[in-house]
Amino acid sequence: MTDHGVSEPAKKPGGIGIPGILKGLATTARTMAKPTHTAEYPDAPPHLPPRSRGVIALLEENCTSCMLCARECPDWCIYIDSHKETIPATTPGGRERQRNVLDRFAIDFSLCMYCGICIEVCPFDALHWSPEFEYSELDIRDLLHEKERLGQWMPTVPPPSALDERSAEPAEIGATTRPGRLVRSTPARPAPTRATPPPGPAPEPTPPTAAPEGPEPA
Repeated sequence: MTDHGVSEPAKKPGGIGIPGILKGLATTARTMAKPTHTAEYPDAPPHLPPRSRGVIALLEENCTSCMLCARECPDWCIYIDSHKETIPATTPGGRERQRNVLDRFAIDFSLCMYCGICIEVCPFDALHWSPEFEYSELDIRDLLHEKERLGQWMPTVPPPSALDERSAEPAEIGATTRPGRLVRSTPARPAPTRATPPPGPAPEPTPPTAAPEGPEPA
C-alpha cells in the first residue's frame, strides 16, 4: 500500500483493468440473450393481482352513517356528514321511524395509508377495494374524493373470489338447506285434580247463639 491507499498491482498498466472489462462484457452478453421483464408503462398496462389495493369505492345505498369507518381510521382521513329523516308509519296506528341520510362521505387519499381497516369494519359492505390506481393529481387538494367520485369506482370493483371446493359450507347457506329439526310428540299430562273427601253423613247444623244482653238504660 502507498501513502494514498492505492495498491501496487492497481498502478501497473493492464493489471486488473482488462480482465474486469472482459467480465463486464460477458455479463452484458448473457443479459442481452434473456427476455426482458420491463413493462413500458403507460404504453403497456401492468398486470395487477385481482384483489390489489388501488382505490376505495363507495356503495352509497349500503351506507347507514354508522361512523364505524371514520372512528377506526388511524389517519382520520374519512369525513361523514348526515342528518335524520322521519319516515311516516306504514300502518294505521303505527309508530314513525327515523333513519340516517348520508349527506357527505369523503376520503382524503393524500392522508390514506391503504390499511383497509375501514373496509373490514364496515358492517354493511359499503366500502370495497378497486384495483384502479391512476388517479394522481397535480394539486394535492384534488385527492379529496367526495361520495360522487367514490361511487364512480364501483364498476371497477372485481367480483369476490370463488370459495374453495374443500372449504366448509357458509353458515348462511347451511341454515337454509339444513332439514328441519324433528320434534318428538309427548303425551299431554292430565290436569291435576284436587282431592275430595269420601262421602259420609252430613254434619248437623249448629244452633244460632243469642247475642248477650247489655245493661238496661237508667
